[in-house]
Amino acid sequence: MSPHIPVLKNEVLEIFSQCDLGVIIDCTLGFGGHTQALLEQHKNLTIIGIDQDENARAYCANHLKEYIQNQRLLILEGNFSQAITQALTLANQKQLNIAGILADIGVSSLQLDDLNRGFGFHSPHLDMRMNPNGLLKASEVINTYSKTELERIFKDYGEIKEYKKMASLICEERKRESFVSAIQLSSFVEKHFKKQKIHPATLLFQALRIEVNNELEVLQTLLQTLQKNIKNNAICAIISFHSLEDRIVKNTFKEWEKSCICPAHIMRCECGNNHSLGKILTKKPLEATKQEIQLNPRSRSAKLRAFQFIRSK
Repeated sequence: MSPHIPVLKNEVLEIFSQCDLGVIIDCTLGFGGHTQALLEQHKNLTIIGIDQDENARAYCANHLKEYIQNQRLLILEGNFSQAITQALTLANQKQLNIAGILADIGVSSLQLDDLNRGFGFHSPHLDMRMNPNGLLKASEVINTYSKTELERIFKDYGEIKEYKKMASLICEERKRESFVSAIQLSSFVEKHFKKQKIHPATLLFQALRIEVNNELEVLQTLLQTLQKNIKNNAICAIISFHSLEDRIVKNTFKEWEKSCICPAHIMRCECGNNHSLGKILTKKPLEATKQEIQLNPRSRSAKLRAFQFIRSK
C-alpha cells in the first residue's frame, strides 16, 4: 500500500481513459499512486516517471518493481522541467507514441509530514527543498534576503495582504535571533497575525516553498517544452494546489486553444487563423468530491485542468 494518497485519482483515470497504447509521462512520480492506477487500468501502457526526490524514486523502484521488470515503468531522476526533454527523447528511442503528460504539482503528503524536510509548521528544521540536494533552503531565504526581497516573494508568491508588515517584523526579529526551525517561524507569525480560515503562516510557507524550489518558473518551463514538442492527440493533465499555478495553467491552455493570434486591435485576421494547438478538455477545473476530501483533506485545494493536442505538424 502506498504511503501517499494520490489526489483526484478517479478524475485522472477518466481523463486518460482512452490512452490504451503508447506512453504517459508522469512528471511528478512521487510515491507512484497515479502511475500504479494507470498501469493497472491500461495493460498495454508504458509510463515514464520523473522525480527529483530520491526517497520517492527508491520507494517506487521497490513497490512497482514488477512494472519495471517488464519495462512498463521507466524512472528518471531530476526536476521535471529539465527531465521532460530526456523523457521525450527516451520515448522516441523506444518508438513509443506520447499518449499523455501528467503533472501533479505540489508537495506530497509524505514530504509535508516528514519533520526532517522542514515543510510543516511543527518541523524542527526550516528547509523546504523538494530536492534534498538543492542549494537553497528556506532558512537562507528568511534570514538573508533583504526586506525588499522578502516583500516581493510574500506579495507575489504568497499573495499576502500584509506583506510589508510581515517582512518588517521578520527582519526586526532576525536581528535578535535567526530563524532556524519551521516551528519557530510559524509560532512567531502566529503571535503577530490573526488566525482566520487558515493558519496565519500558511501563505508565508507557500511563498518560501515556491522561492526555494523555483516552482512557478519550473511549471512555465514544462509548459513551454510541451508546446514545442507534443502533438498527435496527446493529453496534458496538470493538478495544481494554489491559485498562482492554476492561473498559469489556465491561461496557457487558453493560449494554446486560440486559432487566431492577431493583436486585439487588428480588425481583420492576418495570421491565417490556424494556430490552435488543440482543445481544452476541462472548461472548469476538476475538483475533489466531498467523499475524497473526507478521506484526504489536503485534496480540497486540488484543481485538475486538461488539454488535448490535435496538431500533426
